Amino acid sequence: MSGFRSIVIESPSKLSYKGGYMVVRKEDDTTKVHLSEFQTLVLHTNQVYVSAYLLSELAKVKISLVVSDERHDPVGQFLPLYGAHNTVARIDEQLAWGLVAKKQVWQRIIKDKIAHQARVLGVRAREDDAAQLERIVDEVRSGDSTHREAHAAHLYFRSLFGPDFSRDDETPINAALNYGYALLLSTVNREIVSRGYLTQEGICHHNDFNQFNLSCDFMEPFRPIVDRIVFDNVEGDFTKDDKLMLVDMLNQAVPYRGGAYRVSSVVSLYVKDCLDALSRRLSVDAIEPFDVV
Repeated sequence: MSGFRSIVIESPSKLSYKGGYMVVRKEDDTTKVHLSEFQTLVLHTNQVYVSAYLLSELAKVKISLVVSDERHDPVGQFLPLYGAHNTVARIDEQLAWGLVAKKQVWQRIIKDKIAHQARVLGVRAREDDAAQLERIVDEVRSGDSTHREAHAAHLYFRSLFGPDFSRDDETPINAALNYGYALLLSTVNREIVSRGYLTQEGICHHNDFNQFNLSCDFMEPFRPIVDRIVFDNVEGDFTKDDKLMLVDMLNQAVPYRGGAYRVSSVVSLYVKDCLDALSRRLSVDAIEPFDVV
């Protein structure tokens, strides 16, 4: 078991609840962790038994439980049914978001994403391509009507991982990227639900078969954090240690608001800013920027 804000269960265990603590019983050890000490629980093995009592308490305090398959890849998430006391009001508010607000927030999200991609390339000795991405940032229009995101992604991934790289290939690099993105998605899901909004109703993503359209919108600027970690650490096969390292990504600190904040905290605050901007409680320009390195 490892982590502070994100806890990973790697070996056969029985998880139960007692007096504010999650009790982790293994064959040769018993550990207690207070629920206030973590916000994400990742089961990295199928050999875990979780009591209904613990599931109930996790939901009450809005702790996300991520379940992995036999390959240790995230395949499911347990979230609270009622994320906030004013969920109905929040959903009404969400369904009333105006098209202009959606386009402006999406523009900001994409500008942040491309700026972060440029930052990753710049600190990884891809200065010329980084400069090109920085110019693309200024070209992003409302709603990304000129599709600068796709253009930037084409340049970015080939600059970072090589000219023959494709996101469609079945490679260890893509497996690592997908794993990290899945963890990011679960974190954004938690934040949206805990604030009383629907993950299904996106501002740009509108796939009828995607339960997490809004989460896919908000996670975009955080993807370069995963990319950086994968580029720096994954060589050859995508290993168990690589997966644990990506889980720990949520505990890493990045520059934000004049200090250093855990990635999980930045996700929470950035999502709140975006939601407030969509509801016209905050100017789009007032969404706080963050760094990814």
